[in-house]
Amino acid sequence: MQTPDSHLSRRDALKSTLVAASALTAGALAPDSVGAAEAARPPDARRASLKRHDMKKSINLWAFPYPDRMNLRECLQLAKDAGFDGIELNYDLDNDLSPKFGTKDYEKIRKMADEIGIAISGLCSFLFWPYPLSSNDATKRERGIELAGKIAQCAHDLGVQNVLVVPGAVHIPWRTDHEPVPNDVCDKRAREAVARLLPQAEKLNVFLNIENIFFNGYLMTPMEMNSFVDSFNSPHIRVHFDTGNISMFQHAEHWVPILGKRIQNIHFKEYTKKGTDYSLETFRPLLDGTTNWPAVMDALDATGYRGYLTFEYFHPYLHYPEALVYQTSDSLNRMLGRKV
Repeated sequence: MQTPDSHLSRRDALKSTLVAASALTAGALAPDSVGAAEAARPPDARRASLKRHDMKKSINLWAFPYPDRMNLRECLQLAKDAGFDGIELNYDLDNDLSPKFGTKDYEKIRKMADEIGIAISGLCSFLFWPYPLSSNDATKRERGIELAGKIAQCAHDLGVQNVLVVPGAVHIPWRTDHEPVPNDVCDKRAREAVARLLPQAEKLNVFLNIENIFFNGYLMTPMEMNSFVDSFNSPHIRVHFDTGNISMFQHAEHWVPILGKRIQNIHFKEYTKKGTDYSLETFRPLLDGTTNWPAVMDALDATGYRGYLTFEYFHPYLHYPEALVYQTSDSLNRMLGRKV
């Protein structure tokens, strides 16, 4: 027979059981336990690369709703929060990096990035399209040279070495104001333009990285790119390799071994060969296409590339734009083997 002091009501017993169960559940879901379980899970190619690639994650500012819905500080902070090592900024006629500003302004941006803890992986610009360095219009050519020089100076003031350069265009399909340029004339003007920009680049210690763009009808093969870059015999003329810009009819993993150590910086753009849209709208978020990313990563590894992999995308998400930034960071983690 039980005494009143030793008696436990059903309610007390049930409460004790629930407390014990909660303690067990909490222990099972503790971060250390979750981490241990995750680490114990065998590698799975369906989840992420089985190889670890020692390269750095970057994202271009065009993937952010800048400047309409986010200011530059917010974009830099978001890139940092999402786990990016760097962010690529864009020079334009009317933003925080433009002819309206100068050295002191760019030094403040550099300081802001340092405070946030995010690197600036390079400078990019759409200005090579309205002011092509090979244009039939001499005024546009000169304006293009002037702006390219300003971009190089801006990079130097930001403490950045990578400057993307589009040296010429036979054709620009998305512009109605561009008159086609004969191939040989385009080549001559492009070489003259880069030669004019080179002394400043050497003085500022920045790289003029020549980008491959299939749509412009110039430097259509890796051999042509190598010939162009090597002709200047300068360590300040390198390659900015873009995976998506040649994917309509070619394959990024085929270009990498041929370009080799000339590659100074990289754009990762996703592309699908299943589509029929041959405009800038054809690019899509990483992994949602037909690019053979494991082959691309292995090819880059073989060249010894250890620089930035910069996601370039022109359409920030209309709703919840942070999602694209975080999704891209996760995709790059999987491509780099940072996800076990």
